[in-house]
Amino acid sequence: MMRLTLPLFMVLAIFCEHVRAQPDPGLSFKDCAECPQMIMVPAGEFVMGAAPGEEEHESMPQEFRHRSAPQRRVKVEVFAAGKYEVTRGQYRAFSEATKRNDSGCFVWRRGDYQLDAAKSWRDSGYLQDDSHPATCVSWEDAQAYASWLSGKTGQQYRLLTEAEWEYAARGGSSASRFWGEDSRQSCQHANGADLKTLSVVSEAGNWPAAACDDGYPYTAPVGSYRPNKFGLHDMLGNVAEWTADCWNADYRGATSDGNARMTGDCDFRAVRGGGWDEASASLRSAYRVGSPVVIRVYARGFRVARQGTGANMGTNR
Repeated sequence: MMRLTLPLFMVLAIFCEHVRAQPDPGLSFKDCAECPQMIMVPAGEFVMGAAPGEEEHESMPQEFRHRSAPQRRVKVEVFAAGKYEVTRGQYRAFSEATKRNDSGCFVWRRGDYQLDAAKSWRDSGYLQDDSHPATCVSWEDAQAYASWLSGKTGQQYRLLTEAEWEYAARGGSSASRFWGEDSRQSCQHANGADLKTLSVVSEAGNWPAAACDDGYPYTAPVGSYRPNKFGLHDMLGNVAEWTADCWNADYRGATSDGNARMTGDCDFRAVRGGGWDEASASLRSAYRVGSPVVIRVYARGFRVARQGTGANMGTNR
């Protein structure tokens, strides 16, 4: 049988083309001036979920425990994630272009969440500018933004899956937080409920809060705190983030391929990361809650993911 042998120069050319087609982990790019800054997240494998005893150690209320169990190994393919949460300025461009009706937001008032028809991303009830993360955004709003961005750029934008989100949030760490286990360091790395919140927010009352000052009583401009090892900012704190997955009360029956889970209660979606109004126990990589797709909350926003590798990635570093 005749063996076909390629000349060495052709082998090298094919190899170089393959290398050029692979995304550079850590590559930062934008597809347009008002588009989110994206970072390439490398492929990898990790253990998803809360470690045994983690929730008890954090004194999580009983009703929030065991939602991140059982732990399992998950393989995640390379993808691009927003370096920051989508900002109010970026969301403004979408809202004004599409003339989306986006009023009505749940705010904390007199000891409970209440719907305020006058509140929206334009005015969530506290001082923000366009460098802050967009808040008062529903899952449906976030989906519409990703679709608009896809049409605008010709690329495929979407929400992160839960597995992608946790993998990105951990940044290679198996600890409860990307900086380690010590919740007392939260003010250096994340914006949550803290001494500043208690001193400024009149509705804070008896909120559990970190015994430190992160500098902001409400949201902070994106990127105000240290990034994780993937170069991503605010994966924990600032605003809680919508993900693509339908809500399931735990991980029983979940796959290990990193894709979105599209079984369960799809009128609810998984929300990750905790927000500026949550205690450090909620600012953990494994922490998760479910929420109706239609509601907007004044401490909730999102970040986007983008498909594609190699030559079709943006070039702005």
